[in-house]
Amino acid sequence: MSEPVLIETRDLAETGAPAIVVLRLNRPEVKNALNMDLRQALADAASRIAEEEAVRCVVITGGDEVFAAGADIKLLADKDAAGMKALGLHKYWDAVSAIPQPVIAAVNGFALGAGSELAMACDMIVAGADARFGQPEVRLGIMPGAGGTQRLIRAIGKARAMRLALTGEIIDAATADAWGLVSEVVEEGQALRRALEIAQRIANGPARAHRAIKAALKAGIDIPLDEALAMERASFQALFDTADQSEGMAAFLEKRKPDFRGE
Repeated sequence: MSEPVLIETRDLAETGAPAIVVLRLNRPEVKNALNMDLRQALADAASRIAEEEAVRCVVITGGDEVFAAGADIKLLADKDAAGMKALGLHKYWDAVSAIPQPVIAAVNGFALGAGSELAMACDMIVAGADARFGQPEVRLGIMPGAGGTQRLIRAIGKARAMRLALTGEIIDAATADAWGLVSEVVEEGQALRRALEIAQRIANGPARAHRAIKAALKAGIDIPLDEALAMERASFQALFDTADQSEGMAAFLEKRKPDFRGE
C-alpha cells in the first residue's frame, strides 16, 4: 500500500538548508477521502514538525485535481454517538493547528467537509481557480465536527457561515476569496507553486518573529482586546532579545539584505 501522506523537504534557496516541509495527501483513487490512516499520518507528521526548529514553514496539499473531498463515509456510517466520540476526529486537525511554524494549504479542486476543515486549520489558503469549498455535512443529517462551524464563522462571519453550514452549499474560489476564506486565488494548477513561493519567503525570514506573530494572531482573536494587546506587547518586547532583531535592524541601517538565522 502507498503511504497516505507523502513528505517532501525543500531547501532554503540561499543556504541549501532544509526548511520547508510539504505534506501531500495521497489517496487519489478516492479523491483523498480522509480515513483514519491518512488522518493519523498527517497528525504524526505535524507533531514531528512542531519539534523541528530547522523547519520554517509547512505546505499541505492534495493532488492536482482535488485537495480532499471529505471524510471517508465508510468510516462513519455505522457509528453511534459513543463511537464517534471514541474516534476523536477533531484531534487530528488540532495537531495541524498546533504546529508553531506558519502552515499554508495549497488547494486544487474540492476541499469539502473534513477537507475544508483541514484547510481552515492552516494559517493561509492558496486556492487554484478551480478550487471549491463547502461544509456539506448537513446533507448527511449531521454537522461539521472538526472546526467547520467555529473556524468558518471566524473566517467569514456569522451570516455567510450560517448559509454554508445550514445549506451545504459549495462555493467557488472567487467567492471564497471575496468572503475572506482564502488568502489568494491563482491560476488553475498553480496553487502549490504559489504556496511554495510564499513558503520560501517565510523560510528566509526571522523564524522566531514568525512564530510569535502566528501565536499572537491565533490567540488574540479569542480574548478581549485589552488582553490581546498586552500579549502582543509582551511578544514584541521579547523579540528584542533575539539575534534576528539585531541583524534585521543593522541590515536596514546599513542598506543591505538581512541574514536571518532564526536565532
